[in-house]
Amino acid sequence: MTSTRPAASFAALALLAAVLLAGCAIPPTTPDSATSATSTGRPQAAVIPGGPLQPITAAQAASRGVAQLQPPADLWERIRRGFAMSNLDTDLVRQQEQWYTSRPDYIQRMTERSRKYLFHVVEELERRGMPTELALLPFIESAFNPQAVSSARAAGMWQFMPATGQYFELKQNVFRDDRRDVLASTRAALDYLQKLHGMFGDWQLALAAYNWGEGNVGRAIARNQKAGLGTGYLDLNMPNETRAYVPKLQAVKNIVASPEALRAELPLIENHPYFQSVTVTRDIDVELAARLADVKLDDFKALNPSAHRPIILAAGTPQILLPWDNAKVFQRNFEAHTQGQYASWTAWSAPATMSVADAAKRVGMNENDLRNVNSIPPRMLIKAGSVLIVPRTGTMQNDVTSHVADNGQLSLAPEIVTRRSTVKAGKNDSVASIARRLRLNVAEVASWNSVATNASFKLGQQVVVYLPVKVSAPRAPVPVRATQTVPKRPVQPAKRR
Repeated sequence: MTSTRPAASFAALALLAAVLLAGCAIPPTTPDSATSATSTGRPQAAVIPGGPLQPITAAQAASRGVAQLQPPADLWERIRRGFAMSNLDTDLVRQQEQWYTSRPDYIQRMTERSRKYLFHVVEELERRGMPTELALLPFIESAFNPQAVSSARAAGMWQFMPATGQYFELKQNVFRDDRRDVLASTRAALDYLQKLHGMFGDWQLALAAYNWGEGNVGRAIARNQKAGLGTGYLDLNMPNETRAYVPKLQAVKNIVASPEALRAELPLIENHPYFQSVTVTRDIDVELAARLADVKLDDFKALNPSAHRPIILAAGTPQILLPWDNAKVFQRNFEAHTQGQYASWTAWSAPATMSVADAAKRVGMNENDLRNVNSIPPRMLIKAGSVLIVPRTGTMQNDVTSHVADNGQLSLAPEIVTRRSTVKAGKNDSVASIARRLRLNVAEVASWNSVATNASFKLGQQVVVYLPVKVSAPRAPVPVRATQTVPKRPVQPAKRR
């Protein structure tokens, strides 16, 4: 009688292997499976069986992908593994591929710039189950420049318009512009993209809406539906910029997917965090924070681009970003910084509408210095309630409150310029009648003519007055420190959302 133990052992091993395959199996990932698995367009996570384990058939094993045990060698490979959007193959895509690949210096600059931020964006996309192609979108929007600003006043690496930024709770005040903040703007951009995907059920339409506006895309779809036409991205009538928007992203995706095939070179970006967040408990000068972290000032500003004033307010910006290896350096030096103050600047609210010169006298500053630090153009008055950055004095030792840090605004009004003139007095004219007719102050008219406020003028007498002169005040600058410099594209841009 032959033993059955070897056969039984073989069967047990086969069963164990089948169970392991079942535990590791995930739904397939293909470029066209964007919405087949989840509402976010990414494949579902690995299925963890519940209850008694059951073997799977060979056909079931062959139809499923297997989770990779090796982590991605670099961040580019990690991005490739998460591609989940439908591919676009059009002449515009090939035109955009040619545009990028013919500019290797430009690719090098923007990819080198992205190494500070790309890991965080990929992490957030994976955490939300979104296609990793979206990590490449800032290449299209701003070349990954968090200080970029468009002619339509869209700002940051995700290019938020002021109103859209406010809708997604990105603070824009005298101290900071969260449209440039790495963490806040990425959170808002992914919130917005998820919202748009939920509205249109398609990532290409969601991207069109991100560029053109959800209302415009919705109306374009409605027009096509009424006309019995298709409602996909390629079917809609849209501006040239939006028409080329997804092809640009597809072109960059193709370069990342197969750089050798397109004769492009991508710099190595390692698959680990570039920065970490550090808590700030006191108001601190930007220059001091960089020095305590042993980081160059430009590098510090690149990670904390929302701070467009020389001070970081702990109540409004309780965390700063620092290169991974410098975070502990900062914490150690911050705790050891017991001599001297952390902040040499603070906030001051104007008690009344006043000139810049008057405000400078009140806070003990040179007028030009006050203008420069607060970006106040010439011939402008500071409105009552405006918040300005001023030197910290012995009477201003408390840190700025959260209300001021989150809501402080600088409001300006054109300065009234007057010119000396004369008018002829009419019959029975007096100081009061001339002041009333010209909408002037009675006391001032009397002072200009060295008479009493109740004085009368002779018929034809020349009366001195100072009348307002209309001066075209310069437009207050948008509070940014740099603008995006991107080579001219082959497609003329349309108005942004």
